Amino acid sequence: MAITLTQLRSFLAVFRTGSVTAAADELVVTQPSVSAAVSALSRELEVDLTEPVGRSIRPTAGGEAFAPYAADVIGLLDQGRRAAREAAETAAQELRIAAVTTAGEHIVPPLMEAFLALHPEIRLNLHVGNRQDVFERVRSHRSDLAIGGRPPGEGVVGDPFLDNPVVIITSAADPLAARRSVSIEELARRPWLMREEGSGTRTMTEDFLAGHGVRPELLTLGSNGAIKQSARAGLGVAIQSRLAAQLELDLGLLATIDLAVSLPRRDWYLLRPEHGPVRPPVEQFLAFARREGRRIVEGA
Repeated sequence: MAITLTQLRSFLAVFRTGSVTAAADELVVTQPSVSAAVSALSRELEVDLTEPVGRSIRPTAGGEAFAPYAADVIGLLDQGRRAAREAAETAAQELRIAAVTTAGEHIVPPLMEAFLALHPEIRLNLHVGNRQDVFERVRSHRSDLAIGGRPPGEGVVGDPFLDNPVVIITSAADPLAARRSVSIEELARRPWLMREEGSGTRTMTEDFLAGHGVRPELLTLGSNGAIKQSARAGLGVAIQSRLAAQLELDLGLLATIDLAVSLPRRDWYLLRPEHGPVRPPVEQFLAFARREGRRIVEGA
């Protein structure tokens, strides 16, 4: 079997973008070269990896199954190249961190600051995205580690290292905030403010509402900040990490509602790819976060 890196990179670019044109732009090559590489890969595997759908291209069932393995190969080779250069001292040690939005705003910055004070020789890069984006970056080895929610399996593993309590936020003037207990049925008559598709907070909220058999009006917003501002304006209620809403709660800009039912329990996880060796800078950060994470985050 004579599969090349060019074939794998071309297929993955088409897989991500859904277009030969977009894949060629991403790789800075011609469209015919991308098409030829994907066709050659399909011949080597003896299975069609993509199929046309109108003017776009989508992966076949075989392409969907093959993509994680292709991403593993490319990711591990890139990781190996970086490890070899770091060992030969021809490149600075680098650590690529990914984080879901709330962790990227409130957990990772103080951890990075404290870690760099101990390891100034390591260069840190941070990517912030929603749950789906972060898990995919770790799975494909585009990030060395991440901080987010419970790993879904399938190429991502992790361990809990911090509690992540959630609260229901509302306007500071909301009369329900003054009550000791509010039924879920009563709150279901309010609009619920939601993050975008792919957000872990959205998935948790949808599961919570479905588990109690309620279907309130949903208003989708694009960020934690937009949700907090909308809650302040009385446009609805939302489940949020207490960490994300703590400042507004302390300032009296938001209030919480005590439900008669328990809210979901969540933890923050240190995540890494399931496959491949762990480079020294990654091991150092993971050990540091497990040992000092709670103290640093609570003191920030």
